[in-house]
Amino acid sequence: MFFPFGIKDVIDIVLVALMLYYIYRVMKESRSLNIFIGIMLFVILWLIVSQVLEMRLLGGILDKLVSVGVIGLIVLFQEDIRHFLYSLGAHRKVKNIIKLFTRTSKEEVDKETIMPIVMACMSMSRGKVGALIVIERGVMLEDIVETGDLIDARINQRLIENIFFKNSPLHDGAMVISKQRIKAAGCILPVSHKQDIPKELGLRHRAAMGISQDSDALAIIVSEETGRISVAMHGEFQLRLSAEQLESILTKEMVLS
Repeated sequence: MFFPFGIKDVIDIVLVALMLYYIYRVMKESRSLNIFIGIMLFVILWLIVSQVLEMRLLGGILDKLVSVGVIGLIVLFQEDIRHFLYSLGAHRKVKNIIKLFTRTSKEEVDKETIMPIVMACMSMSRGKVGALIVIERGVMLEDIVETGDLIDARINQRLIENIFFKNSPLHDGAMVISKQRIKAAGCILPVSHKQDIPKELGLRHRAAMGISQDSDALAIIVSEETGRISVAMHGEFQLRLSAEQLESILTKEMVLS
């Protein structure tokens, strides 16, 4: 009458609970929570009908719906699935385990790379010139680069300021820095739909949050309204940064590939 219950069953239940909780969090952030709840209710109904009540006709119909529905869910939630898989692979603990096997180390980032970015941001902050600078790290941003105009120039304070000058045709897009060079400007970024972003933060901040959620890139924002400097990283904001704080973040986090 009773099934044998061992330590493997406990681990199985815990892992399923953690998986469902993580999926719940991802769906909540992407505003798909009601769909997730509806799917869970359908799965529970399917299990009751086919496994508990053993209704053959209704169970068979639900079996067909489940088999076809899996493909539909993959198409419907392809962005959420991609974000889930990226988040899993980009987790810091996973990266640390990978580093133990690959034995890779962070490259030193020199002041000649960091200081032109910091000085340009401070100058634009004083003049209240809006800017959005994305620094590529481990995840390649070729798809983002292709949306803008290729530059491939050495990192230079004057060049950064000229690109974001208010009358410049590229000032509304994002600049992408890769491998110690300004790769492209005028790039289009994915916009985050997180509901907890403060309302006073504009489209630049949402775009910066979007790229920080979709990749491990670091995004620097200079507000056109207030002149304040912010950084989006790992799906989180660091707001109202000074020059020293920005330099410290870039020195610590900026990993060039």
